Amino acid sequence: MKRRRLRSDRPAASSPDVRRRMQATPRRDTPCEVALRSALHRLGLRFRIDRKIQGTRRRADLTFVRARVAIFVDGCFWHGCPKHATWPKTNAEWWREKIEDNRRRDADTARCLRSGGWRVIRVWEHEDPRRAATRIVAALAL
Repeated sequence: MKRRRLRSDRPAASSPDVRRRMQATPRRDTPCEVALRSALHRLGLRFRIDRKIQGTRRRADLTFVRARVAIFVDGCFWHGCPKHATWPKTNAEWWREKIEDNRRRDADTARCLRSGGWRVIRVWEHEDPRRAATRIVAALAL
């Protein structure tokens, strides 16, 4: 198993603007997450927000506990979207490893949840929230 990087392993930001942008990125309540929640709420659905996944240190963005459905809203940059991922040129090796670690953790989280009887749905930040909500409704109907 790979050893976790310590905070001191993080390279310095390449500029003050980059530093501010990274610090301003919220862990939850991102615009795409809020838009998806609004779309689901308008459809009459109720769910839990930012819920800890039992037995792990991880959290799902939205959960439908009784239906055992976990929703993750993934940012294109942070989770390496196949359509929109960008690879920074500054500190390129560190960022590639960071994003690949995120992808591996996402896959492991999905594996853990599925083995516990949960259905996992991933929504990319670029997806239309209404279409994503329709996809979630379909999963809940199963």
